[in-house]
Amino acid sequence: MNLNQLKIFYMAAKKGSLSAAATALYITQPAVTKGIQRLQEYYEIKLFNRFGKKMALTDAGEVLYGIAESIFEMENQAEESLRDFQQRRRGFIRILSSESFGSYYLPSIISRFIKANPKIRISVELLPTDLIVDKTAMLVNDIGFISYPVHHKKLFMREVLQDSYQIIVPAGHPLASKSMIEPGDLSGHPLIIHEKGSAPRISTEDFVKRHGIKVSIPLELSNNEAIKTAVEDGIGIAVITRRVVSKELEIGTLKAIPMSDPAMTRKFYLIHHKDKYFSRPLQSLIDMVDQWASEYIQGEH
Repeated sequence: MNLNQLKIFYMAAKKGSLSAAATALYITQPAVTKGIQRLQEYYEIKLFNRFGKKMALTDAGEVLYGIAESIFEMENQAEESLRDFQQRRRGFIRILSSESFGSYYLPSIISRFIKANPKIRISVELLPTDLIVDKTAMLVNDIGFISYPVHHKKLFMREVLQDSYQIIVPAGHPLASKSMIEPGDLSGHPLIIHEKGSAPRISTEDFVKRHGIKVSIPLELSNNEAIKTAVEDGIGIAVITRRVVSKELEIGTLKAIPMSDPAMTRKFYLIHHKDKYFSRPLQSLIDMVDQWASEYIQGEH
């Protein structure tokens, strides 16, 4: 099989259009059309159905796309492994992370890693968990950190950190003097919650339901910084991990109070492609993640 024609077919199927495939491959659109035609003519089989400007894979096209995806993923792995030998201890690590882990936990780990590996460049992008999963499965990045467990046939996943949720209140709040929050303590207090579908939102709703707590919800926000500001302004209280409010605790604008419910914990997970090649710098970073997480947990107890 002509691998050049196979790559043309693969990019057309992946991008969903001939023009997008041509752009990605740095060739003309007629060259893309010809490449697909030759592949179909050689095997006397149709790979695409056209519906106006839209393209859809036939059954044969679906099978070939799956095989082609595996082939070109292996090509990426081969290039990566050779680059590692070529660059020795120089390299580039691409990380995708959920907002909370990437904003409040990962910076401390990366700071430590860069000090030990000054020649390694790191890129971090914050994305929703579903996008991190999709991109990691396509080998767009090296590793990802997500906020809830997922099951994907191409990905390996494991828990790297478990942190406890706490109730945050502004200084001077009636609950600020408590050393532990019991479920009944929250009754009647306005509760600021995270966006629908987020890990903190799911845990909070489950907590309220399990304990039959009656709370009002004046505000729903999708950003931790906005939630902290709203709590400081007295709009309500919130459920959040202590790490997220470490700066506010230092200056005294907020207080974080542990919750008596042992189920109120937040977990973060590391994911990577099952066939991912682990360069020495990447493995070193992962080892440092585990070391930092262990030290963090010990420091919290």
